[in-house]
Amino acid sequence: MFHVEKQSGDKEKSYQLLLKQLEAMTEDETDAIANYANASALLYHSLHEVNWAGFYFAKEGELVLGPFQGLPACVRIPFGKGVCGTAYSNGAVQRIADVHAFPGHIACDAASQSEIVLPIRVNGEVIGVLDIDSPVKNRFDETDESYLAQFVETLEKRLG
Repeated sequence: MFHVEKQSGDKEKSYQLLLKQLEAMTEDETDAIANYANASALLYHSLHEVNWAGFYFAKEGELVLGPFQGLPACVRIPFGKGVCGTAYSNGAVQRIADVHAFPGHIACDAASQSEIVLPIRVNGEVIGVLDIDSPVKNRFDETDESYLAQFVETLEKRLG
């Protein structure tokens, strides 16, 4: 049985626990879909003020929706479009304080106000992105970015 706790108090300690949980749940599992599904659930149920957490993967010239938690989402996103497409094309984290100020933002959930998207690499190649949305402006900071990058690195090691 698995127990998830929302972040509270010390953000760094909460993220350290989150990373340990991810390592434990992916340690002996080699199936990518299972690991991404559990990873999205872990994020969604652990992070506070989050309304969507999931993955998009590169397929046939665009990003296609993968495992996620939250409201139904956009199924396909062109490379270079929106926050996810930009993170994929640039291969760089996109931490957006106000999604409505981001040129070309693709609104899948009208409640989303801020977003962080991190590229996922396997063998050096960007294969997709981790996307997390919040209904709060400026929700994500440097600490979130640093620990979420470690979260993605853990997935990359397990699946690479």
